[in-house]
Amino acid sequence: MGSSVGAGVRRERERLGWSQARLAREVCRVAGVRGEPVGRQEVSRWETGRRTPREWLPFLAAALGVPVEVLKAPQDPAEPPLPLLSDFLPAEDPLKPLAVRPGGRIGVGQVADIRQRVHGLRLADDVLAGGDLLRPALRELRTAVRVFREHSHSEQVTRQLLRQLGELAQIVGWIASDAGQYAEAERIYRLGLSAATQADDRTLAGNLAGSLAYQFSNTGREEEGFDLARAAVEGAGPDAPPKARALYWDRVAWAATKAGGAERARSALRALGEAEGAFGDDRHEDEEPAYVYWVDAGELRVMEARVHTELRRPLRAVPLLRDVLATYDATHVRELALYLSWLAVAYADANEPEEAAATAKRALYLSADTASERTAARLRTVLSRLADFADVPEVAALLAAAGG
Repeated sequence: MGSSVGAGVRRERERLGWSQARLAREVCRVAGVRGEPVGRQEVSRWETGRRTPREWLPFLAAALGVPVEVLKAPQDPAEPPLPLLSDFLPAEDPLKPLAVRPGGRIGVGQVADIRQRVHGLRLADDVLAGGDLLRPALRELRTAVRVFREHSHSEQVTRQLLRQLGELAQIVGWIASDAGQYAEAERIYRLGLSAATQADDRTLAGNLAGSLAYQFSNTGREEEGFDLARAAVEGAGPDAPPKARALYWDRVAWAATKAGGAERARSALRALGEAEGAFGDDRHEDEEPAYVYWVDAGELRVMEARVHTELRRPLRAVPLLRDVLATYDATHVRELALYLSWLAVAYADANEPEEAAATAKRALYLSADTASERTAARLRTVLSRLADFADVPEVAALLAAAGG
């Protein structure tokens, strides 16, 4: 009964557009209990069949507004099963240690050094673009792989090294993708996924898979991106730290939006709700991994605005973006230009071409010396969108200055 009920609960929750946290609150309200004897994690366990609601079943049905029988009814599989993250591992193990290791033994001190260098790359990526960082980033990754393969280390150090290799591969893959080196980025992400899997770090594997899904969604592989983004969430599991879950759900939202269609649009909005619910769960805040340091309420609002922009809902997108951009760190030039590009498109969709042109002009100015193919591609999209308003003087001047 458990798996059938779980599928029914998930279907009805998604029909209402509720997050798991919202359903948990509604169940407690209907049951008339104080506190939170049912939380988001419990709802997740019900939906995945890891637990059966039993005494909570009538309250679940009442909260969802359906008879209990609807939740118990067998479910026909609506879609093929999600791919497994193991499907994306490299064909050969690129991290297989050498039979003879010429480099001697290393310990936790070397792991700490790699950890600091990984985070240094993340911080550099905040202010520099992929084209500027790619060579030193690749050098760091090659060195770390060589250290892992050519040195001996204890079982504990092995796992720590694998985790740092996974984190390093994620940021280097991101840098390569930003530089437009998509095949190289995919290879690096897969290497990192291998490291995270061997380290048994599901949260890190979810970050790598979600990053690759994001690239797929932005480079013409939208359905692959959607499937992989969902697999990243499933692979990380319901017990992943809140910020990580929020980030992975945001990637599902974007992937669904890029995949297109009415059903995918509904999936995108549901995923945004899941991200908001996950971010509001602060019970495990002290367990957040270092690589989600940048995830905050502002970043979630930006993704929400991007989704609404893509869905041609400018009245929702514009206020969100203006609010975030009013206080955004100006040293993060690439992200600032990207977010301005979304605002420009939203203004165009709102039939405000003058505002769109002014916003696009600022984005072009900021990105003039930014070696980011991601930013360049976005600005080409903006200029193409503004071409619809070529008879507006401000737009015409912008297009002429940009060579359009």
